[in-house]
Amino acid sequence: MTQTLDYDALAKQFWRDGYIVIENFFDDALMEQYDQLILDQFGYSPEFWHTDEFLETTGVEVVPWFPQREGCLAFNTVSEDERFKALTQAILDDGWYEQYSMVMFSKQGTKGQAWHQDCPPDNSHFFNMNRLVYTMDVTEKGTGGQTLVMPGSHLKGMLPSLSESFPEQDKVVLSPKKGSIVFLHGHCWHSVLPVTGKYRVSTNYRCAPQGTPENITDIGIYRNIRYQFSTESIVEERD
Repeated sequence: MTQTLDYDALAKQFWRDGYIVIENFFDDALMEQYDQLILDQFGYSPEFWHTDEFLETTGVEVVPWFPQREGCLAFNTVSEDERFKALTQAILDDGWYEQYSMVMFSKQGTKGQAWHQDCPPDNSHFFNMNRLVYTMDVTEKGTGGQTLVMPGSHLKGMLPSLSESFPEQDKVVLSPKKGSIVFLHGHCWHSVLPVTGKYRVSTNYRCAPQGTPENITDIGIYRNIRYQFSTESIVEERD
């Protein structure tokens, strides 16, 4: 049975906390189809995609895949889901546009992702919104790799540097199950724990408010650096 969603309440929660979690949003059959396509693409131990410098300085050990860009039409099912679009519209009610879908694969024994923001918080109106879909249970006893988020941090500006006070005790641990979705503001401080199972995967259907530059996620914010993905270079060392 399709669950009834209170879109207005969910939108208010998103703007208060910087994220929302909804379980059992997509059915198991679709998630299993996606998971098999992802394993067909990666196997269990793909080569890292980023440079050694990025891996060493950021502590991010994730291999990306952009299925829709490569014509994998099966991944359109999520982006065309009417509830998925209605929830997005309820949150970004001044209009929005699709960016791309990105599968994020982490192999066993990898670090996950260090604390970061997906885009600079210099302008509060310009941000991406992560719409994460989980094809597997991401739990402490299963895969590891749970997501840590700092509630309300999308309103607090720049992620603190390593020398600044960081309220890690305020973090919330998210353990999404198969079929869950997580919507996350691009300015929200978040990280991913190390992966202990065979692999860990999530698929991010990124979107953004109208007027947001399409390259808004080109620069990621970490506690020690700003990193520009298009040039594969550190653009700022943070003390």
